[in-house]
Amino acid sequence: MKITSLLIANRGEITIRICRTAKEMGIKTYGIKTAKEPSAFYLSFLDEIIDFSEEVEEIPEFLDVERIVKAAKSRNIDAIHPGYGFLAESPYFAQRCEEEGIVFIGPSADAIYKMGNKTIAKQIAKKHKVPLLQGSQGNLKSPEEARIIADKIGYPVILKAASGGGGRGMRIVEKSAQIEKNFKLCTTEAEKAFNDPSVFVEKYVRNPRHIEFQIFGDKHGNYIHLGERECSVQRKHQKLLEESPSSALDDKLRKEMGDAAIRIAKATQYFSAGTVEFLLDADRNFYFMEMNTRIQVEHPVTEMVMVTGVDLIELMIRVAQGEKLPLTQSEVQFNGWAIECRINAEDVQAGFAPYLGVVKKIQYPKSKNIRIDSGITENSVVTPYFDSMLTKLIVTGETREKAIANSLNALNKLWIKGIKTTIPFCKAVLHNKKFRSGDFNTSFIEKDMDKLFYHEEDDEMLAAYLATFDFAAELETDRSTYIDFEQGKNISPWVLNKRLRSL
Repeated sequence: MKITSLLIANRGEITIRICRTAKEMGIKTYGIKTAKEPSAFYLSFLDEIIDFSEEVEEIPEFLDVERIVKAAKSRNIDAIHPGYGFLAESPYFAQRCEEEGIVFIGPSADAIYKMGNKTIAKQIAKKHKVPLLQGSQGNLKSPEEARIIADKIGYPVILKAASGGGGRGMRIVEKSAQIEKNFKLCTTEAEKAFNDPSVFVEKYVRNPRHIEFQIFGDKHGNYIHLGERECSVQRKHQKLLEESPSSALDDKLRKEMGDAAIRIAKATQYFSAGTVEFLLDADRNFYFMEMNTRIQVEHPVTEMVMVTGVDLIELMIRVAQGEKLPLTQSEVQFNGWAIECRINAEDVQAGFAPYLGVVKKIQYPKSKNIRIDSGITENSVVTPYFDSMLTKLIVTGETREKAIANSLNALNKLWIKGIKTTIPFCKAVLHNKKFRSGDFNTSFIEKDMDKLFYHEEDDEMLAAYLATFDFAAELETDRSTYIDFEQGKNISPWVLNKRLRSL
């Protein structure tokens, strides 16, 4: 069937991203309005808004499968795209869509379940000769079972939630005496986060690189991979900066890892977009870690280096409506280098604590090698209810060195006023000698960054310039108020305070 209407069961920049592609395809877009963000920027991109803001909330809006399915069904909406997040990896959500005759823009419920459960995914990987770390063959029944396996394979080991993701439900264990305590912590966290206390244990690789492959399958048995992304710049297992390709891979290793990723996709009869994630150790051995059954936050770096200009969201929609992949593996070609900086509303100096407030002003850089995927505009309110990511800055260059230089130039022209962001952190990463050399791993932030933010030499001068510029602009637009002030008449305390702070 041809999809003519689409409900985007998400918010923020990914909703805007999906909207743009859907509209180019002539698809009517629907989205969800919540009481937590009644004036959110993404709402202005939708053709029609479904208002959840006045309904009694027992389950968070973007996790309420039944309410979302009911809303789509009552409006005769053809399809639902979950973006990324919990619903995107919910086999139940995919199943409910199928039961109600709604096209789920993603893989089958069966594939989501198999790949979402890490123990099952690892069993599939082992059967199809994809390299794995030593560990338990299934879920653990007790701390004692975990201890027996850990003693056999050697420490350190890592306990992981079978249904986990996003760095939750994970504990590194350095010695046998720590097993029982960490087993309890891991199972408790897994139960709270994923409603599944199941955990497994595997050998822990110190300081690996995190390499992931973008794969795609269709409903006709065709499979391709679209190259790799380097995701080793992360904090507490949360990615902060990504690039494509990876400086760690040569053509031979790239083919081996890409072929392994395709074997996993074929084993589950996978269709739609998916990401197969690997750990790469210091000896260039790679190991299957997990598969994310959805579009990734960092998908733009793949799109930016594809010679064919593949739109991954468009491809997801076309595959969902039964079309074949438009290219074969031999036709997949790459050009140049791309880097993505995640701009989050966080105070880096306070340990990346979320920062709330109002976005007063934004200035985006513009160039043919720059792409901005943003979920905010001026006067957007950053709330505590959702993820702290505001904007993604994606920049390309002919080489890695050029991509780094172009990214720094773009960051210097990117201004978000009113809240603290991770822009200074991204600058610090790109200035770091270890990162620039390409020789870094997942311990990069902890071991190789002396400072988590970059301090520009002319920061104070720039701040003074902007304050003066704002003051002049205010006078120009509200000169009558200024004249009244000169004459000694009343003036708004807010305006007076702003002027005093600008001096």
